[in-house]
Amino acid sequence: MSISVLSHAAAAAITLSPSNNFNNRRRFYPQPNSNSQLHHNLVVNVNDADSSFNRMLDINPTPSSVFEVGKMLGSLVRNKQFHTAISLSHQMELKGIQPNLVTLNILLNCFCRLSKLNFAFSVLGKILKLGYQPDTITMTPLMKCMCLGGQVKKALDFHDDIISKGFQLDQISYGILIDGLCKKGETTAALQLLRRIESLMVEPDVEGELRKAKNVLAVMIKQGVKPDVVTYNSLIDVYLLVNKVNMAKYVFNTLTQRGVIPDVNSYNVMINGLCKNKMVDEAMNLFKEMHLKNISPDTVTYNSLIDGLCKSGRISDAWDLVDEMHDRGQPPNVITYNSILDSLCKNYQVDKAIELLAKIKDQGIRVDSYTCTIFVDGLCKNGRLKDALEVYRDILIKGYHFNETMSNAMINGLCKESLFDEALSLMSKMEDNGCTPNAVTYKTLICALSKNGMNEKAEELHREMIARGLSYE
Repeated sequence: MSISVLSHAAAAAITLSPSNNFNNRRRFYPQPNSNSQLHHNLVVNVNDADSSFNRMLDINPTPSSVFEVGKMLGSLVRNKQFHTAISLSHQMELKGIQPNLVTLNILLNCFCRLSKLNFAFSVLGKILKLGYQPDTITMTPLMKCMCLGGQVKKALDFHDDIISKGFQLDQISYGILIDGLCKKGETTAALQLLRRIESLMVEPDVEGELRKAKNVLAVMIKQGVKPDVVTYNSLIDVYLLVNKVNMAKYVFNTLTQRGVIPDVNSYNVMINGLCKNKMVDEAMNLFKEMHLKNISPDTVTYNSLIDGLCKSGRISDAWDLVDEMHDRGQPPNVITYNSILDSLCKNYQVDKAIELLAKIKDQGIRVDSYTCTIFVDGLCKNGRLKDALEVYRDILIKGYHFNETMSNAMINGLCKESLFDEALSLMSKMEDNGCTPNAVTYKTLICALSKNGMNEKAEELHREMIARGLSYE
């Protein structure tokens, strides 16, 4: 692998370790003698922002939060004052203000917008060194900078590296990669990436991806390249994602006529798509067809069907398939059981879910952050806030990856019990736990506070929400 997020960033982070002596600390910011042109640009148009920054410090010389600085930096970036934002970030630390994930992400984005990829990776190194969890806001500018610089292969390697280390990307990140691949003529890689999007639980910009898939197919035909089963599987997948089920069926049913033999992945794509579109009976018919054609279902096949059956309230049929998996020597995995656990929790059978969880652990299956999210959400919605808090604290201790959904479920549960101080405290700690409050976080708190007459605090959160660029709609 040509690039490793941790090794690349950690090397830069050696000089970025926290220190009480901010003035004597080595920094990743460019120095005048190392890059005079960049330094010259940094001091242009700084005066107004610098005055505002200093006035803020006069009012509060030792801010306990960097929120106000973050708002100022965000405003500068929206006005494309990237050099000024970098300069103020530097001054912020010289004043002894510790950066947080938001301000570091802004700094990283500035360097990417200026095509200063090495400086951007140095910021990533600092984020990791300070113990923050990089998010999509961190990773997307880095990939975009690489793709715009013609380093698509490096961007792909970077993608593979961060996914393998448990990071998640969003539709914007994948759109950038797919666009970069298409422009480089890497059509097969673009289509394979399309197929991976849903398996990584990313909500794609499906209409956009459908256009890309069609464009890639057209390019292949124009170039005289015969589309293979992988190409058609990708096209079917995207048709299903945009609910064009009839088109997906048509392509699938005419594969043989096109000289392409459907494989297990073809059936998996169709079965998964049909289940997602609540057409579970049709998915089961395809499952039976696989047996008739001697195509062996794999774990992906079973997991798609089990999830579809659970979401349709047919948990008994789901258990039958779990038994079949055991009989066929394909033991269920955490994805299989997550579907069943989620169904039990949503059907107010939390005790059965807890009992199943114990059996899963006895089988040596390691639960993941999604399992934890299911339980926190399920316990809160079943009125068992105390149990949910215990699970949440246990997650903290064991070091599972936090996500917004889990924290939002906990905040919602606290609000329902009128424990607003605890809910607000939890929101303030989200970034420390590796995730950033999103629109749902703010809307949950604002709505709950307003209903309980705490309008001043609700308005404060609404202003903070807008400053972060989040919409209440």
